[in-house]
Amino acid sequence: MNNLLLTITLLSIYSFAIADKGNSPMIIDVRTPAEWSTGHLNNAKHIEWQDIGDQISALTTDKDETIYVYCHTGNRSGKAKSILDQLGYSNVINAGGMDDAQAAINTHEGL
Repeated sequence: MNNLLLTITLLSIYSFAIADKGNSPMIIDVRTPAEWSTGHLNNAKHIEWQDIGDQISALTTDKDETIYVYCHTGNRSGKAKSILDQLGYSNVINAGGMDDAQAAINTHEGL
């Protein structure tokens, strides 16, 4: 039940963010290189969570851009979100684990 509630919440946030910005959000996988190499979401960029503060500007300097971060369970993506929040990024969403993030993307793409 908690996973369903989390998924519904993420989908609602995602829908509002997309409607507001009118374009696709940035998706960042913050897992390790070994995890990334076993598979990742389409269109995702890869930055390990501990490096996101130093490397985010290579992907975007728009601090209002919608950015989804995900990992395996949501723990590391929560840490990455905190780092980005501290840097002034205002629209960062912890999408949790890869399955939850994929569900949000599938809903957006109408799959």
